[in-house]
Amino acid sequence: MIGAQALIASLVSAGVDTCFMNPGTSEMHFVAALDLVPEMRGSLTLFEGVATGAADGYARIAGRPAAVLLHLGPGLANGLANLHNARRARSPIVTIVGGHATGHARYDSPLQSDIEALARTVSGWVHTCGTTRDLTQDAMRAVAAARRGQIATLVLPADVSWSDGAAIAAPRPAPSPEPADAGQVKVVAGLLAPGGASPATPATPADPARLATPADPARLATPADAARPAGSAAMLLLGGTALTERGLAAASRISAATGARLLAETFPARMEVGAGIPVVNRLAYLAERAEAQLTGLDHLILAGAQAPVSFFGYPGRPSDLVPAGCTVTVLAAADQDAQTALEQLADQIAAETAPVLARAARPAVTPGPITASTLAGAIAASLPEHAIVSDEANTSGVALPQALACAPRHTLLTLTGGAIGQGLPVATGAAVAAPDRPVLALEADGSALYTIQALWTQAREQLNVTTVLLNNAAYAILRMELARTAAGEAGERASRMLDLSDPTPGFAEISTGMGVPATRVHLAEDLDQALRRAYAEPGPHLIEAMMSR
Repeated sequence: MIGAQALIASLVSAGVDTCFMNPGTSEMHFVAALDLVPEMRGSLTLFEGVATGAADGYARIAGRPAAVLLHLGPGLANGLANLHNARRARSPIVTIVGGHATGHARYDSPLQSDIEALARTVSGWVHTCGTTRDLTQDAMRAVAAARRGQIATLVLPADVSWSDGAAIAAPRPAPSPEPADAGQVKVVAGLLAPGGASPATPATPADPARLATPADPARLATPADAARPAGSAAMLLLGGTALTERGLAAASRISAATGARLLAETFPARMEVGAGIPVVNRLAYLAERAEAQLTGLDHLILAGAQAPVSFFGYPGRPSDLVPAGCTVTVLAAADQDAQTALEQLADQIAAETAPVLARAARPAVTPGPITASTLAGAIAASLPEHAIVSDEANTSGVALPQALACAPRHTLLTLTGGAIGQGLPVATGAAVAAPDRPVLALEADGSALYTIQALWTQAREQLNVTTVLLNNAAYAILRMELARTAAGEAGERASRMLDLSDPTPGFAEISTGMGVPATRVHLAEDLDQALRRAYAEPGPHLIEAMMSR
């Protein structure tokens, strides 16, 4: 068979049965072969950044790779920002980039470029296939590399795709998660055991933060409990698989038994949140707030997370956020099985301790203009059970973590690499991966404009995605950063670079034009009702929430 057909059939046999794409001439034989291998689901996007972001969202929810098909170097370049986010999320993605036919490349035609050089900026594995005979084995190597939590990029010359001589390749065994070092588990147990880190303040019957025990199963916590200072000078910083239900439960047991504080990384790839899950706050985005969260520590223990640094360098401020005199100990690295390491640690030092779980609670909707606070209340009040929340609310979402901590259980996906324009594509891919779960995209207006084309794919695929488009007609985060970088006051000309007015984009109209029904609301109570209607109806919806300024 020709290369393209064998490639698609081999990918399907390896469990890669979804491909998000924006193809061109070099990829036409791949596109035609979709009719020959109907088990592969092809999902068309209108922009490469939507395809790469959707593959990221799919991988985070499905736990296995999606494929992406892109057109030559410029197509890959258009998708790089969301591949950057996917790399930071450790999402498994097989990126297939069409290349010119091998005999044509020497002529340096207009679309010729160094595809491998571009791919290496985000990929852990890069290879250009040389012959049709080798294509499917190369593809299986790519899948195996992706399953190690990285982007694998396979460059596919057009003639390799269209030529005969290919055969379906057998999939390679899926790699097991790399275990944490048993010695490190013992080291951390020694730090947290009596005589290691400072003990917690003893609990009393009147203390609502008392430790849970088997006789007092899984005390129900509130967000305020998670913010209460602990007596311990040790902290577990959680990331990666430490933020699964298993990882969070084990971390909570450790915290309850030892008084060690818990904190999650700022932008987790995937985190379980809500009723029945331990409440764990996230490291603040603003460096000065993060420093306050970390103050007084003697020991910082990393479980699937990296040592904290500020997002940017600021005049007169340190980039390293670890307090002076604080030791940093790795329980499990980001590419290791952090949840199992935490369970092993909990079994050693908290065997008789139960986790502390969030009590189910829905806030009342506060009527009136939509502000950060009333927005959070309306989102939490209406959130369905087992929703997936793609959060790119940015400055409008500052009150969401506390409001959602005791909301119905849900899965949170965040902006892992800081490259805006992730939220809508990630929600799209998540909905493809989990068609039985409602997906909520919380999207800032400036970020939405990077990848608004995702709405068209949601409409075409009839995905159950509800988007709340937060319209404050500004790049509000840049207004904040202007002051924090000591760049001076924004004058008339500078101010025009920081807002989205004159004209203000009409997202309800854009959404309707993309095929997604939309409504515009100005009050929190109307947002609540619009959300409930959207969740009750199949297919995508957009609610343009006009934020009070």
